[in-house]
Amino acid sequence: MDQQQPVQTVFPAVHAIVFDMDGTLIDSLPAHLQAWQVFAQRHGLRIEDPVAFLARINGRNGRECVSAMFGREFSDADALPLNNEKEALYRELFAADFRPVPGVAAFAAQAAARGLRIGVGSASDRHNLAFALEQLALDPAPQAVVGGDEGLPGKPDPAIFLAVAQRLGVEPAHCLVFEDAPYGIEAARRAGMQAVAVCTTHTAQELAGPHVRAAIADYRELIANLFLEKLDVA
Repeated sequence: MDQQQPVQTVFPAVHAIVFDMDGTLIDSLPAHLQAWQVFAQRHGLRIEDPVAFLARINGRNGRECVSAMFGREFSDADALPLNNEKEALYRELFAADFRPVPGVAAFAAQAAARGLRIGVGSASDRHNLAFALEQLALDPAPQAVVGGDEGLPGKPDPAIFLAVAQRLGVEPAHCLVFEDAPYGIEAARRAGMQAVAVCTTHTAQELAGPHVRAAIADYRELIANLFLEKLDVA
């Protein structure tokens, strides 16, 4: 009897690319962790397991991160000044050593040149988004940006990605999400979107899923492999 051949997933045409920010556009998680550690010391707290802490908060919004830090639930109003304090620390630390994920600007420019709409969906607040996008200077600039301080739940809830798709005017099935975190990969799945795993903070195995089209170390791989040229964008 002939062995059954594996079924190859047929993905819908891609009309838009949606980038997460931290760990996907920029290699910022070490600076975030350093900022959280300084913040914890200021408030008499201690991060016992930094790796586990980052895994727990990556993709979450500011209120959710502050709640995780203190081990109790905060309201949006009570969390805001604490989150602002931590994020100001992060921007100060990262500005001195700003690091884009290699190849991202060239890849985004090539995607836009092929007619793909570009959006950013991040749990970070508007200040961090503005800081990162100013430093990155993507050309052309993203056509839609959604942040975690807009009253939307953090990932793995799909709300942020769905808001980006809505602002871009693209159906979720035709969006391709770039994400570095399991919560973000799961948010893309729940949104009904395709994904590419950016393995800056997690392994390809940790970011796997039936909607994940590729796993990369950085965007230079996609450029070298002619990923966009092979993509159905019709």
